[in-house]
Amino acid sequence: MFTGCSHATSPFRLGGKWTAKIIRCLEDGPRRFSELEVPLHGITPKVLTETLRSMERDGLITRTVGGGIPARVDYELSALGRTLLAPMAACCAWAATHLPELEGAREAYEGPARSSAS
Repeated sequence: MFTGCSHATSPFRLGGKWTAKIIRCLEDGPRRFSELEVPLHGITPKVLTETLRSMERDGLITRTVGGGIPARVDYELSALGRTLLAPMAACCAWAATHLPELEGAREAYEGPARSSAS
């Protein structure tokens, strides 16, 4: 068991559907809200807003409001957010290496006995 970090106080939100995807979208530099919506097809504006706010609160991204009408708002990975790129790359490499095993395990789990029990 992990000590010093309860489920309620855990700082990590990477298990959510969109956080890691947003980090990847911001990997190459700042983007506007509308520029994030395109690669994140399927995300609603409400969920994108909530996720960005949560990430900003946790210090993973910065939000910069510029001049103009309407105001230009850019989102960018913070130094802290950038520290997640290497662990995420390691997870992607692990998944690529072990994908056949994962698929086999899922097929075995969903085998004939489970299919007929549904």
